[in-house]
Amino acid sequence: MKTGVQAFVSGIIALAVFGAALFWPAGTFDYWQGWAFLAIFAVCSTVSSIYLARSNPAVLRRRLHGGPIAETRPVQKFAVSVLLSSFLAIVVVSAFDHRFGWSHVPTWLTIVGEVLMIGGLGVATLVVVQNNYAAASITVESSQTVTSTGLYGLVRHPMYTGSLVMMAGMPLALGSYWGLLAVIPAAASLVIRIVDEEKMLRNDLPGYDEYTEKVHSRLVPLVW
Repeated sequence: MKTGVQAFVSGIIALAVFGAALFWPAGTFDYWQGWAFLAIFAVCSTVSSIYLARSNPAVLRRRLHGGPIAETRPVQKFAVSVLLSSFLAIVVVSAFDHRFGWSHVPTWLTIVGEVLMIGGLGVATLVVVQNNYAAASITVESSQTVTSTGLYGLVRHPMYTGSLVMMAGMPLALGSYWGLLAVIPAAASLVIRIVDEEKMLRNDLPGYDEYTEKVHSRLVPLVW
């Protein structure tokens, strides 16, 4: 299957899963925050996939090969499993929140959440543009070199930074405060993933130790 077609099919499946995870727990289709959420993911993922399919299909193939099964390190399998479960929990809890009225998030804050989502997804796309080896699973290829410019000059793992920003915005975009609780294990899984990933990068990627001496922040600038 061509990469572009595979990306399209994966996108349709993801939207179907998101739709089920949103509207079934919500108990209604009268959920404008849910529709806006789906629209943001659909537009951002489509734009990103089309750009990569035309400019660098190899990078898009790397991005499509992910998930716990694709990981070779046990710690990474665990971290990715927790991350994906937390991601789904954010959506489901937020949808239940809408159904039972646990939270009352003002419209302006919902819009802030949507902006965070778009910003986080935009960062993830920019990372892939700046680093052709940014795969969805943890690997080091024989020809791989250290990327230290652009977003990589701010933090060592900007892809995860973008993911964290996106996930922090998701519950607010869906009109929920309670969904923010699921962001906690998601953030913890990113920390576990980064710590284990850096062990491999220090051993297998020439120049990575020198890079860590120049860029000290892993995930959040000036924090960690």
